[in-house]
Amino acid sequence: MASPKASYRSPWLFVLTLYFGEGLPYVLINTVSVILYKKMGVDNTDIAFWTSWLYLPWVIKMFWAPIVDVIWTKRTWVLAAQGAMALSIGLVAYAVGRPDFFFPSLGAFMAGAFISATYDTATDGYYMLALTEKEQAFFTGLRSGFYRLAMILGSGLLVYLAGGLETSTGSVRMGWIAILIISSGLFLAAWLYHYSVLPYPAADRRRLSAGPAQRPKFGEVFSAYFRQEKIGVFVAFILFYRLGEAMLLKLVSPFLLDRQIDGGLGLTTSEVGLVYGTVGVSALVLGGVLGGWLISRYGLRRCTWPLVISMHLPDLFFVYMAWTQPSHAMVYPLVALEQFGYGMGFTVFTVYLMYSAEGGYKTSHYAISTGIMALGMMLPGFISGWVQQRVGYPLFFIIVCLLTVPGMLTIPFLPDRGGSLRE
Repeated sequence: MASPKASYRSPWLFVLTLYFGEGLPYVLINTVSVILYKKMGVDNTDIAFWTSWLYLPWVIKMFWAPIVDVIWTKRTWVLAAQGAMALSIGLVAYAVGRPDFFFPSLGAFMAGAFISATYDTATDGYYMLALTEKEQAFFTGLRSGFYRLAMILGSGLLVYLAGGLETSTGSVRMGWIAILIISSGLFLAAWLYHYSVLPYPAADRRRLSAGPAQRPKFGEVFSAYFRQEKIGVFVAFILFYRLGEAMLLKLVSPFLLDRQIDGGLGLTTSEVGLVYGTVGVSALVLGGVLGGWLISRYGLRRCTWPLVISMHLPDLFFVYMAWTQPSHAMVYPLVALEQFGYGMGFTVFTVYLMYSAEGGYKTSHYAISTGIMALGMMLPGFISGWVQQRVGYPLFFIIVCLLTVPGMLTIPFLPDRGGSLRE
């Protein structure tokens, strides 16, 4: 075996597991938490409002990301974050066992969100230091694939197992405690594994600022971002393009789980794991792959509106399901088609985000754009549960469809940077 202090090891040993470790906490914190709270009897208003706060660390991570660049090495940050994540999910499991579970578990999830956002920053930095440029290009698609695979595990398999444990133990609480303990164990195993295999790249060292010239110029970074052409339109596009989805996202699982008498579809926990977490996420991945291929083949200009429509039009499937409450067998293809269309349309959004990274601050500008994106997901989530409980699921999904319009109205006014729209 190579020396523990080896400066290089094959990326196959650690890249895929590092990015699997990025996807799993994100889906546990932002998706699985919603299902957990619904099964524990929390109402939709409280679920949507309080879990929307869990986006906050991804909104503001740009402000503490430079600390990761200065204090400790990226390798140390990665390991520390994985160990801390194991602890935070373990605390969620402990809190769920308490009678007053909601706010203690929410606090543990929030701690996990900050840890996860920090892990994302450290992992991306480590990836660029530990791999050659050729290796970075080769593993780009693979790392994205394993990130999505983690989402399938978290929102699919683990939710399915939680449903099975609910049935076998006769206790919703015990089923979810077991799943959370398993998740905590996965993070602990990841920490042990990466402690053994992660190399020590020569470039991965603490960077202490020697003087003012080397210190991060935060003011200039933000000033340069907001001096970009038509930046007001661009920020509006980032905030509004996913407005309908932001309202929808927090209520999909409650809608699937709610009893039919309450307007839902009455699926079991295990069925939600299959429908939304496995079939749905798989369709999302396939849609993203196809959308990316179409843009690379035909250009962004030709693909923008077909892909945008493919993302938003399938929201009507939820209106149909809310009105007709179809058989459970019918739910599978409808959710899959909606997620497939979303995956296609989201590629347009991703490409535009990349165009926001210009000049000498590309990494920072992309981080600012993704922070604004997270803000656009967080704010509508606060009121989505409140709106749904006052108007019911059918009208709520109609509102979701109408809220896709503002983002589409910004598209004709977006800047054409580098001729990208003329491809």
